[in-house]
Amino acid sequence: MTLDLPALLRERVRDIPDYPQPGVVFKDISPLLADHVAFAGAVDAIVAHHGRGTIDKVVGIEARGFIIAAPVAYHFGAGLVPVRKKGKLPAATYETAYALEYGEAVLQVHQDAFEPGDRVLIVDDVLATGGTVEAAAALVRQAGGKLRGVSVLLELSFLRGRERLAGLDVHALVATE
Repeated sequence: MTLDLPALLRERVRDIPDYPQPGVVFKDISPLLADHVAFAGAVDAIVAHHGRGTIDKVVGIEARGFIIAAPVAYHFGAGLVPVRKKGKLPAATYETAYALEYGEAVLQVHQDAFEPGDRVLIVDDVLATGGTVEAAAALVRQAGGKLRGVSVLLELSFLRGRERLAGLDVHALVATE
């Protein structure tokens, strides 16, 4: 029997209505992470899409992006770079502000996170409006990385975040309408 990874991933993401505020439907990936077949399948699919030996650093976006980015980096034989909310990184940083579906935030990356020309993949759990990934991409470029692409578990297509990321190789394991 062949594994239908997109179907399995869809089954393992649950909707939490009105979280973190009324009107927002939070996509909870906890059940996916708890299922070793779904989690391993997702990591393997991201690595297979980009190909081993093509990535030097994997950026994990706070916070759920860290969980996915770490095993992806391991399988690439690449380093892991955290992109975090303002005030969470201890050394000199670059920062950028961005809009969320339900507010605004600031992301930061260490200024010395990348060597010149490092090939970088951004990994996150959900692509919604594209603001978070767009901000992370700006930080990668500012810090000297060469952005190779973006991989997410789930793309909320109806929010049209991919349109904000024109020119980037955006890879989603599952897209929803």
